[in-house]
Amino acid sequence: MESEQNNLSLEQLWGIARRRALWVAICVVVATGAAYGYSKHKAKKYTATAAVAFSNDPLSQQIAGLSPTSGNNLLAQQDSNLELVRLGRGTSRKTASIVGHGLTPETVSASLSVLPRGESGVIEVSSTSTSAPLSAMIANTYVGQFAKEQQASNRTFFRSALAHVNRQLATLNSVQRLGPAGVDLEDRAHTLALLAELGYNSVQVAQEASVPSGPSSPNTKRNTLLGALLGLAFGIAIVFLLERLDRRIRQPGDLERIYRLPVLGTVRRSSALSRPARQKSNGAVLPPVDAETFSLICARIKSVGSNDHVRTLMVASPAAGEGKTVIARHLAEAAVRSGSRVLLFDADLRNSTLPEQLGIDPGPGVADVLSGHVAIGDAIRTIELEPSGGARGSGRTLSVLLAGSAPPPNPGELLGSPAVRTSLEWAKWSGYDLVVIDTPPISAVPDAFPLLPIVDGVVLIGRIGYTRRDAAEHLRAVLDRSNATLLGVIANGSSAGAAYPYPTVVRVPRGDPSGDGAAAPTSRAAKS
Repeated sequence: MESEQNNLSLEQLWGIARRRALWVAICVVVATGAAYGYSKHKAKKYTATAAVAFSNDPLSQQIAGLSPTSGNNLLAQQDSNLELVRLGRGTSRKTASIVGHGLTPETVSASLSVLPRGESGVIEVSSTSTSAPLSAMIANTYVGQFAKEQQASNRTFFRSALAHVNRQLATLNSVQRLGPAGVDLEDRAHTLALLAELGYNSVQVAQEASVPSGPSSPNTKRNTLLGALLGLAFGIAIVFLLERLDRRIRQPGDLERIYRLPVLGTVRRSSALSRPARQKSNGAVLPPVDAETFSLICARIKSVGSNDHVRTLMVASPAAGEGKTVIARHLAEAAVRSGSRVLLFDADLRNSTLPEQLGIDPGPGVADVLSGHVAIGDAIRTIELEPSGGARGSGRTLSVLLAGSAPPPNPGELLGSPAVRTSLEWAKWSGYDLVVIDTPPISAVPDAFPLLPIVDGVVLIGRIGYTRRDAAEHLRAVLDRSNATLLGVIANGSSAGAAYPYPTVVRVPRGDPSGDGAAAPTSRAAKS
């Protein structure tokens, strides 16, 4: 069961992706183009990198009278060296003076990036500028001046240490000078004098910056890719927002999940469906593909009623404008073409459009029969039909009982009277194989409710791109509380017909609002 639910979710996502692909494509194209245009128009910047290396020489520290740096303090020493390079304000000032080009110490500092190279004691100094040669010149000048400043600092340090050692020697007498302490001070003083004279430096330029061959920013390829990804994410967000706001049903599978009924078939969008029965094109009412669709749906309706033969079929929809009357008419005509004797029963007493569909004038009908003013046999009209591609005069006719000459004041009361059951029974006794009942929208008016428990089967209509989910869910809740025999759902207005397996009958017991007591819609393989 969990696997089936996951498949349904994937199917829904795929359907959403197909329907809203244009929105996603627009977002991706716009975001990608904006990122590309921004990258192309933004000023190019070049980054050059030089490096300095700090050497912590234990011998020089020992000579100076300091304790050598231990391993525990190496990390702290590296952080100290990093801050020393970053805070080289005097270095920035000298660099600006040497390089020129209108640079100031502030612009030099702003252009620099100082980062350690792992734990090697090497620190990288990168300079970013709108000129490739200038960025290399700033980086090289900065590290060079920093190394010179550290050399001068070291010379001052050794001279200070030498003065300190000389003061210690001055306190010794001639005997003490010849002792071990005196000899050690003499050696240290000699070494410090040598280091101060030679200009020992613990900072060396480890790497000179070369002129960069290409810009470091903007990265057009990276920015364009990020723009495409952001556009995709934004497009997906818009799609799900539209899906949340747009409550219309978009695919037949949605009808199947909402009603928990099998799809008996899909009817494509076609102007030929609304063509009056007497207005034929090339000798046929419907194109062959549409005629085959309704013939197939009729066959499926017969298959779901294999246990209890469907003699009275109610066609219903939640709202007006979903093509309920059109489909009821063509189902009746398809049954006639298959050799059945059919009565099309118009129970939409408020706003009947069947006369326009059939191309006939209104006249006495259901309202007059149920009121007792006209006998049912006198109110039935006969229309000669031609099968698709057939010849005129085939002898196949459709019997029609229109709604009536005028809307009655009490349509709900008439359809709830015992005369309705009597009329349907009369149709069976009179030899009609099938009575197709067109009804008013169930969610709009309650007129058709009394018909639900007395008909052999109910077929629901949903129009793709028109029927609202909330209306369909409300209708399903209403049907859950009825004693209707639900056969399936027909998807109207689809972009193309789709094949579905032969479904089995689904009965909704009275008083089971959750629908848990209903038989789950199953399917049987189509017979060839």
